[in-house]
Amino acid sequence: MKKSSKMFAAAAVGALVLTGGVTAVANAVTPAAPAVSRMNDAAPAPESVVAQNRVTAGASSNAVNAALAKCQSDKLPFVTVALVDRFGTVQALLRGDNAAAHTIEAAKQKAYTAAAFGAPTSELAKRVTGNGPGIDDLPGTLFLAGGVPLKVNGVSVAGIGVGGAPDGMLDEACATAGAEAIAGLAK
Repeated sequence: MKKSSKMFAAAAVGALVLTGGVTAVANAVTPAAPAVSRMNDAAPAPESVVAQNRVTAGASSNAVNAALAKCQSDKLPFVTVALVDRFGTVQALLRGDNAAAHTIEAAKQKAYTAAAFGAPTSELAKRVTGNGPGIDDLPGTLFLAGGVPLKVNGVSVAGIGVGGAPDGMLDEACATAGAEAIAGLAK
């Protein structure tokens, strides 16, 4: 390779490095273009929007920890605790030591059932008759004791459920302790 070709190649590499560096700096300091197009700039009218209350992540964590602590103090370390919003989306979940896999779904479904219907699952279980289709056939629900709704101003915003104790009322006592840990939201 001739000396002039080597110099050209070195200059080209240097230009690429310099251009890449300038581009990286420019990208780092240049604000990104807005993600919303002009067609979507119009805000919906206030009467077209529904406000939603949700339990904070911190309160959710406190509730599931308090529920599990109650179960552990009652010598029930093999439970799972779930807190879900009123649509059934998990906000917090804590699986106790030695909790079987099925307790995860049970806790989530009890929490969702309590949130969706705004009543403890022990009360809802009394409505199940076993005579043909009923509320217990709704997907994602579980009508066994162990779920408690969390309400704000009388409206259900979430539910906490516990699954895994040998009796649903033991599950519900733990769920109630979790609800009480975030005072103002329990029943």
